[in-house]
Amino acid sequence: MSEQSVPISGDMIRLGQLLKLAGVVEDGAQARALIEDGEVRVDGVVERRRGRQVHPGSTVELADVVIGVTTG
Repeated sequence: MSEQSVPISGDMIRLGQLLKLAGVVEDGAQARALIEDGEVRVDGVVERRRGRQVHPGSTVELADVVIGVTTG
């Protein structure tokens, strides 16, 4: 399992944007497909909304990648 921290400048980021920023997807279409297929978890819960707001302190999981959201 790979873990990484991704700093964000504001108090939230949309889930699809976070996946692109972290470099785990190539584009929004890939992010949308993975989210809609139930492949992404936010704080341990399957999330199917690409526009879901993710805040610092949250953890996002995709396959064997864990992304920790921090303030930047």
